[in-house]
Amino acid sequence: MKKLKEILENNTSKAGRIVDLSIQILIILSLLSFSIETIPNLSSVFRKYLKLFELVSVIIFTIEYFLRIIVSDNKLKFIFSFYGLIDLLAILPFYLSTGIDLRSLRAFRLLRIVRAFKLLRYSKAINRFKHAITSIKEELILFLFMTLLMLFFSAVGIYYFENPAQPENFSSVFDSLWWALATLTTVGYGDIYPITAGGKIFTFFILMIGLGVVAVPSGLLASALTKNKD
Repeated sequence: MKKLKEILENNTSKAGRIVDLSIQILIILSLLSFSIETIPNLSSVFRKYLKLFELVSVIIFTIEYFLRIIVSDNKLKFIFSFYGLIDLLAILPFYLSTGIDLRSLRAFRLLRIVRAFKLLRYSKAINRFKHAITSIKEELILFLFMTLLMLFFSAVGIYYFENPAQPENFSSVFDSLWWALATLTTVGYGDIYPITAGGKIFTFFILMIGLGVVAVPSGLLASALTKNKD
């Protein structure tokens, strides 16, 4: 049990890194599979393979979820923790057949990768700019990661709001990614835009968040450059 706990909760060991990396790859593949399923006119054979992959991935995620509960020192605390709830919500609809697809929530599980930042090693900076980047590297990496997560969730959200009304413009999550990118970066080309009330409200919140996509890293870098100037 102690060995299993070490593998699941400590990614500094070789076995822990392998498990962490394997789960992260499976999550990414699962998200990709979820996105591909939204593409119209997929062949029935290909959809069958996607369903099979989903079954296998859910089984693996379920095993991992219960193993984490077993090795947890405080089982109730883990079950009701952020990661515990996300892990549960990501697999529960599959078993309940509620029709609510929450696989996109698995993207939050990738936040576990933040723990691996301590394993990274960067070479010493040789000038002020490099020193500034180095001093905020973890913040920038985390912000970039969160931005990619936000981009994905924006595409998923607008797809569900607008696909029924505009199936030609928002035919899949992949098509919706273009809208999400243009909106989050506040470019707003206007080639595709929401027409439903829900889509417009959703866009408002995405635009507000998008204002910080440029402002946050710019502020971090400016602050770091000021500190390293002295």
